[in-house]
Amino acid sequence: MPMKKVKYYYNTHTLRYEKLDTPLRVRLLQLIGFLAASIVTGAIIFAITFRYIDSPKEKYLRQQNEDMANNYSVFMERLKQLELQMAEIENRDNNVYRSIFGALPIHDSARIKAMELKNEVKLVQSMGETELVTSITGQLNNLSLVVAYQEKSFDDISNMVKNKEKMLASIPAIQPVSNKNLDRIASGFGYRIDPVLKILRPHMGLDFTAPIGTPIYATADGKVKNAGFSTGGFGNHVVISHGNGYETTYGHMVRVKASVGEMVKRGEVIGYVGTSGKSTGPHCHYEVHKNGIAVDPIYYFYVDLTAAQFDRIVKLAAASNQSFD
Repeated sequence: MPMKKVKYYYNTHTLRYEKLDTPLRVRLLQLIGFLAASIVTGAIIFAITFRYIDSPKEKYLRQQNEDMANNYSVFMERLKQLELQMAEIENRDNNVYRSIFGALPIHDSARIKAMELKNEVKLVQSMGETELVTSITGQLNNLSLVVAYQEKSFDDISNMVKNKEKMLASIPAIQPVSNKNLDRIASGFGYRIDPVLKILRPHMGLDFTAPIGTPIYATADGKVKNAGFSTGGFGNHVVISHGNGYETTYGHMVRVKASVGEMVKRGEVIGYVGTSGKSTGPHCHYEVHKNGIAVDPIYYFYVDLTAAQFDRIVKLAAASNQSFD
């Protein structure tokens, strides 16, 4: 065991070395002074360290803050792009898609106000009270409202498309008999020589010559309005109501296949070519009526004719000749 060190001092009065004994009070003061100096020095070092040197936690928070600032800039740029894209979609919705179907455009304010009134969109929940979060939340709310209402608008347009398809299917668009060689139109629309009276009379349709028994097709979707024998000159005939103001008539059949009230599709056989009624030979007399007025059927063959074929058939129908009925 090491021995305790003993301190000595030279006494000038006795001219010899004597043992140094430090009083307890002095020892306590020395201890207190040392502790006080240590505390002050530690405080100074601590203050300098945390003033100029970050703690691990502060480094993490500082880096997180920088990342948030960078991400916010990226987010705001992306949000700006989305708003521009949404503006373009709204423009197309109003000026392209809806105009095709004759629908009124949606007012800009309606896209937000209508959704607010109906509560059809859940707003982004509050994320805090800082200016940064408040700004993001507000912009997300507005964008969410616009997107949700735009989705509703596209649903409406989708329904318009379905209705438009139905409407297009109900417009006469094919020839009532097969006429690939374009040689079956015997008489056109307008004034023609009556085969019986031999005078010019209005001919309100087209005459398609064909062998007896040749199928006659519905030229558009619709509901059979009349089917059977007519004393008015059409003999066995069919009248189809297509909606949207359109009606078609098919006359002089040898046999009627369709029945009153039946729903028929474009291209469906409704009867067969004959020479019943006021007719001088086997043919199908075909008429198109729009809002109760007879119109030239030649302009309703756009589905099964090319431009060249249409030009040829127009010239054939325009020839001044004698009708078959």
